[in-house]
Amino acid sequence: MEAGRITALPILADLPPAEIDELAAVMTESEVEAGAPITMHGDFGYVWYAIEDGEAEVRLEGVEEPRILGPGETFGEIALFVTGRRTATVVARTKMRLLSLFEGDFRRLQARVPEFERLLRQHGGERLSQ
Repeated sequence: MEAGRITALPILADLPPAEIDELAAVMTESEVEAGAPITMHGDFGYVWYAIEDGEAEVRLEGVEEPRILGPGETFGEIALFVTGRRTATVVARTKMRLLSLFEGDFRRLQARVPEFERLLRQHGGERLSQ
């Protein structure tokens, strides 16, 4: 994957170039059709997602209005880095293009991407406290 696609994500834009290169080597792209579920509340989470194109609805248990995520936003870090389980159901609102990082790939390069891990743990902690 081209490093520029990763640095286009606001949360990752300031990562050290070496970490960007490590992520570019393992991240994958996928497309999701409108209406398709991406994550389900309570499931084990083993993928972190970044939205490159399209919109998703984040449906939280006990919250009536879904939160809308769009290009440049991410989800899945809470399960991957904090709780192990999905804390929300995420459904594609439109056709989407996602960049994904699987847990196994992250674990293999974890020691080489400390700033990336710090950012996502911080982001997940902030979401849990909302």
